[in-house]
Amino acid sequence: MPPQSHWAGAGREVRIAVLLCLAALAACDAATTTETGAPLRSASSQTEAFLSWFWARPLSLQGKAPATLRSHETSLQPESCGACHAEQLDGWRQSLHSRAMGPGVLGQLVNMAPRATQEHQECIRCHAPLGEQAESLVAALAGRTETKVAAPTGGRPLHEQGLVCAACHVRDHKWYGPPRQDGSHSSARYPHGGWVASGAFEDSRFCAACHQFEEGGYALNGKLLENTYEEWQASRHARKGRSCQACHMPERRHWWRGIHDPETTRRGIAVGAVHPRVDAAGQVTAALRLTNAGTGHYFPTYVTPRVVVTMRQETASGKTLKGTIQQHVIAREVTLDLSEELFDTRLAPDDERVIEYRLGAHPRATHLAVEIRVEPDAFYTNFYRSQLKDGTAGPGRMLIAKALEHSLASHYILYADRQRLPGISP
Repeated sequence: MPPQSHWAGAGREVRIAVLLCLAALAACDAATTTETGAPLRSASSQTEAFLSWFWARPLSLQGKAPATLRSHETSLQPESCGACHAEQLDGWRQSLHSRAMGPGVLGQLVNMAPRATQEHQECIRCHAPLGEQAESLVAALAGRTETKVAAPTGGRPLHEQGLVCAACHVRDHKWYGPPRQDGSHSSARYPHGGWVASGAFEDSRFCAACHQFEEGGYALNGKLLENTYEEWQASRHARKGRSCQACHMPERRHWWRGIHDPETTRRGIAVGAVHPRVDAAGQVTAALRLTNAGTGHYFPTYVTPRVVVTMRQETASGKTLKGTIQQHVIAREVTLDLSEELFDTRLAPDDERVIEYRLGAHPRATHLAVEIRVEPDAFYTNFYRSQLKDGTAGPGRMLIAKALEHSLASHYILYADRQRLPGISP
């Protein structure tokens, strides 16, 4: 897990760069054996020990490949994995994991010195964690285009390809993944010698390696900045054995869909509207009920997303009437320098919130409109704007501008409703 305790003394730009980097796998038919050929059964303590080794940062280089492996079997390129695992590759390509080294992260990294590898790790430890990706990044920052260990075959250097298949599945030229779903075992010969099976791949602690700060890590208002695993662990979902993978990798699909995906968000949040009323005093009243019914952690988790509930009076033609807008923000809002938590209005798992509207009826109002807008990258949007405005984007300015564009494009409407005000003539 990430060592964040040194952040308190870090400069603004380094601390922000780390935040921007820290967030956001299964092999299929291969031989499910240990190195001795016996089926592997992992208890909780074995899983914990396995993960401590598997995610020991920084990840080491793969080292010299065994002579028994052919060149394509030792490749760390996702396309090589896709030769056999086409469905998994297709899912990964559509996921945010494949874009983990987007322009926002790269725009921070290009401002770092080529040999500032410890600073690099604050970002790439999760966004591009392979040792070969670290070397690829150093080479790119130094002005070279490739290295012997990580020469790109698909047109992009390995470090730019984000959380690649090998980051979660390959160590020391050995392949790791979950046991077969039906529990069966085959002794048939598979490429790269099959894989070592571990129940850790079905355990939420596997995801915690990047989605949870360790105890004593960087916190605001007594709460860790990244606390997704602990939020899940305190929920009924954990008590019922519903893992991160159950929602974010259904049927082992390599999607990892979250708040950037409208349908995933809709499955987690229940919305119940109360019909508007106009009382004798001419007051419009209404309420919206939100319930975190299916999300296994806070809604939203982390400090980057924002959900904005807007209620407003409109004319019959749909024009918003000035002075009738009321908004409620659901987020963990922090300052851009990460020094202060401004408010935290998020919903814990199974929490319910009623958001009320109360305002005098506008003379031209005929309808009340309700909208829930999700801004998955709200913190990033504000930070990128700040960098571009004050000139701190430096050499990464073009990348940061592109990242700002992407963050704005991620907005979507989760819910919208428009109801006639009772007793109001059209």
